[in-house]
Amino acid sequence: MNLTKVDYKDTHQFSSLFLDYIHGKDQLREFYGQRPAIDSFKEQIATKNFSPESRKILCQVLEDQYQGIELSGATRQSLDLLTDPNTFTITTGHQLNIFTGPLYFIYKIVTVINICKQLKAVYPEKNFVPVYWMASEDHDFDEISYFRLNGKKHHWETDQTGAVGRFNPGELKEIVNAVPGMPEFFREAYLGHKTLADAVRYYVNELFGQYGLIAIDGDNHALKKLFQPVIEEDIFRNSTNELVESQSKKLDELGYKTQIYPRSINFFYLEDGLRNRIVKEEGKFRVLDSELEFTEEEMRALIDSHPERFSPNVVLRPVYEECVLPNLAYIGGPAEVIYWLQLKPVFDLHKIVFPIVMPRSFALIMPKNISDKWEKTHLAIEDLFLDKDDLYKKAVKEHSSRDIHLNGQMEEILSQFEKIKAQAAEIDPTLAPHVEAQQVKTKRKLENIEKKFVRAEKRHQSDRLRQVEAVLDELFPNGSPQERVDNFLNFYQSDPSFIERLITYFEPFDYRFNVLVDG
Repeated sequence: MNLTKVDYKDTHQFSSLFLDYIHGKDQLREFYGQRPAIDSFKEQIATKNFSPESRKILCQVLEDQYQGIELSGATRQSLDLLTDPNTFTITTGHQLNIFTGPLYFIYKIVTVINICKQLKAVYPEKNFVPVYWMASEDHDFDEISYFRLNGKKHHWETDQTGAVGRFNPGELKEIVNAVPGMPEFFREAYLGHKTLADAVRYYVNELFGQYGLIAIDGDNHALKKLFQPVIEEDIFRNSTNELVESQSKKLDELGYKTQIYPRSINFFYLEDGLRNRIVKEEGKFRVLDSELEFTEEEMRALIDSHPERFSPNVVLRPVYEECVLPNLAYIGGPAEVIYWLQLKPVFDLHKIVFPIVMPRSFALIMPKNISDKWEKTHLAIEDLFLDKDDLYKKAVKEHSSRDIHLNGQMEEILSQFEKIKAQAAEIDPTLAPHVEAQQVKTKRKLENIEKKFVRAEKRHQSDRLRQVEAVLDELFPNGSPQERVDNFLNFYQSDPSFIERLITYFEPFDYRFNVLVDG
């Protein structure tokens, strides 16, 4: 496998806010704590505050959640290390997509594993545990209900509602049996567990247990009890809304597009089959689309006795993660990196250290049959990220034996117009605009002639362009990046060492796009 790295900006897949953050643009400095660089972790470690009591609760919750799972030596070591005050976590989070969902889920976890390895080498006196935060409380089932394998979408049909982590995954039996070569660990995960959260923890442990990865489910009474002050502050004083709106306005004024929008109350009410927004109307707290309502006194009592019934939305979930973990850095995709920058004032309000926000590794995998086709085009790897029309033009020009561009001729003709325009101005200044208009018309006509040259050459090279299109269809299904569409089984079934190879090649502090080519 050969590795080519491409600058993020040259892939045309990232926003200006994401790129400016990665490159440390000064105008963004107030929106985060430490820079996303390995030397920033020394200060991050020194300032991270995580109480012994919180650590004890966390460790007990994890022991309970891992009951019944056969642990690797590395996972057992990670759980034991977490009891040590010199141990910190590096975390990524993701929805509970079935069968791991798109490839970038795998890339997220590989990134946190590799960061922990590099941090241990630089700070050997400390311990670093990779963590996957399971978004088990999300209720957007449509987003997790399918995966794409070998060009075919497999859908999970269900009538279950509420937090997806509480769904019974037994209904996935039909998909498990229908997919040829389905790994046994997926069969055991979905058919041997009563909740989707337990199933995901099982297969994540099967895939990444040897690297010491810990999966944590935040749908838990003890963890929510640690989060109780934040729940109360948001529901009764509504400070989060104002703080995030103010931060978002600053980003908007700098010309950036933000990702998330806060509400007066940023919590859902959570029970089996139900995860609905909490609102305050006419002096009472109501759960939308239900008959549940509470007075302020009843709400305070409920938060105290059942904090697990309060599920944070996207605005406060990051605060929850940092509240219950000894965490140093959060690893996310482009949209996640952006919305974390909207949240720093909320962390400051609750005196929780803002984590180092780092992008996950990004990649494009080119199998050998596709790389063989691409090699015949004589185009560079970087050309894969060109606009489709520009790529076709370049491919045609690369192989054309004829001159299909008006190289020099157009400039020469237009320069003659400049001389004519100067001559016209001397004779009568009112003639110059007329000459200039003719110059513009002529330029358009010449451009149209050149386009016809290119179209004609495209017809001559139609077979070659079909080859280019076949490569794009494989690597950018329906025009979307491969990592956001294809499932890892596309590669794992033929190469069980696929994850191991990603761990070998991904450099988490090298902020460039990885193109991995099978030679």
